Amino acid sequence: MTETIAHQDSDDAADLRPGPSPSEASCEGAWVLRAITQLERRLAVQSFPGGGELVIDAAAVTAMDTSGAWLLHRTIRALEARGRAVRVQGLRPEFDALLRLVVARMPAARAPAAAAPGVLERIGRKAWESVLGGIGLLAFVGECAVALARALAQPRRFRWRPILYNVQTAGFEALPITGTLSFLLGIVIAYQGAEQLRLVGANIYIVDLVGLSMVRELSPLITAIIVAGRSGSAYTAQIGTMKVTEEIDALRTVGVAPMDQLVLPKLLALVVALPLLTVYTDAMGIFGGMIMARAQLDVSFPTFLDRLDEAVSLKSYLIGVGKAPVFAAIIALVGCYRGFQVTGSAESVGRQTTVSVVQSIFLVILIDALFSIAFSWLDL
Repeated sequence: MTETIAHQDSDDAADLRPGPSPSEASCEGAWVLRAITQLERRLAVQSFPGGGELVIDAAAVTAMDTSGAWLLHRTIRALEARGRAVRVQGLRPEFDALLRLVVARMPAARAPAAAAPGVLERIGRKAWESVLGGIGLLAFVGECAVALARALAQPRRFRWRPILYNVQTAGFEALPITGTLSFLLGIVIAYQGAEQLRLVGANIYIVDLVGLSMVRELSPLITAIIVAGRSGSAYTAQIGTMKVTEEIDALRTVGVAPMDQLVLPKLLALVVALPLLTVYTDAMGIFGGMIMARAQLDVSFPTFLDRLDEAVSLKSYLIGVGKAPVFAAIIALVGCYRGFQVTGSAESVGRQTTVSVVQSIFLVILIDALFSIAFSWLDL
């Protein structure tokens, strides 16, 4: 942008010089592009000693364009950086308007870099952020509970198609990965146990080791961890991307509650799918243990199954399956909550997705530990 405001005496030499007192200065001449080079040289050797306010009398300025206004503003900022308060007076209205326009378009001065926080301050900030995050998650859980109660009171509010779609993506499509990993885990447990049981001649107890460990603890836990990394991250990425593209605002605009459309279908679908996946991974893990028991300890399949009926009680089986809905609720709620925390950039989507997976796995393991303590107290 170049704008020139000139009058017939615009050929006057431009200058900014000290006045009769240290608090005064005079600005004169044509502050235009063709005079900028010489004007900068004059200003480079010019000094304005003293302190306090400096009043610049600009009544003698005969012409000014954008470059001249920029140079005058830069000079004023340099004086202010030295501790002088600068006030310009007498500038013609058209020149003053141009100077204000340049000032408005100039980038703001950078604030001095703050000192790096200390160790205790960083710990305190992290702790406070964790507290705020926990409060936000609790508020989100409460909002979800209210939405679920409202949907139960009015069943027509349930969106069955999204629920069935999420059952397919989070449940059916997760069968290959969960089954394979559970099968391999059963093989590993049986192999490690076989080395020790062979030494004491207790080969048949490989069934107790594989059956109880898989059904009661490892199968629901490993399934929840896989689903947290697979589906929980997908929930965060989907909702976060919708927030970035303002699709969530569009849903609110047309009267659709994001909680009903985006959260409840995922929550209900995962609560249904994860117990079914747990039952499937129980079978795959035990099958892997059966193969390894046959290969390492000569325990046949019929013998293994006969012992399994005695080793694994119905109570233990139901405890393992009963953990799955709790894990599913944690994964779905954390994944959706983190999606709503995206702040409007692709980087934020990736960061919140990572936090979602980490928090989901941490909470799943924490809740599983609390379950173990509770069952020990209850003698279950």
